Amino acid sequence: MERRQAGWRGRLHTTLELIRANPTGRVALKIFIGVLGAIVVTVGLALIPLPGPGWLLVIAGLGVWAVEFHWARRLLAFTRRHVNAWTRWVTSRSLPVRCALGAVGLVFVSVVVWLSLKYSLGIDLVARTLHYLATH
Repeated sequence: MERRQAGWRGRLHTTLELIRANPTGRVALKIFIGVLGAIVVTVGLALIPLPGPGWLLVIAGLGVWAVEFHWARRLLAFTRRHVNAWTRWVTSRSLPVRCALGAVGLVFVSVVVWLSLKYSLGIDLVARTLHYLATH
């Protein structure tokens, strides 16, 4: 499987180098990668307050940009280092600390979802829940 992946990466690298060899291709590739990365990052940013893969898409968009832009490669490496450091730190903590961190994360995501629904769609889940509990 690694051999297939190396072959796939090799073909991709060769194709990108062929495109970059032509001045028009180089500009077209930069524009294509820039626009594609911007779309992926924008969708990811829009999904951050909602349950789902928001941050994953932002990082994937950085990965797309990293194909052509050096600043994106550096930012992606910085992100990977810090995510790995955070993961190592969390996994080295005791189970109660990890549960507390998970609870804080769950509360944060819940508040973000609640505020997003309240101010973007006008749906106040807390008020509706309290009203439902009071009337039933």
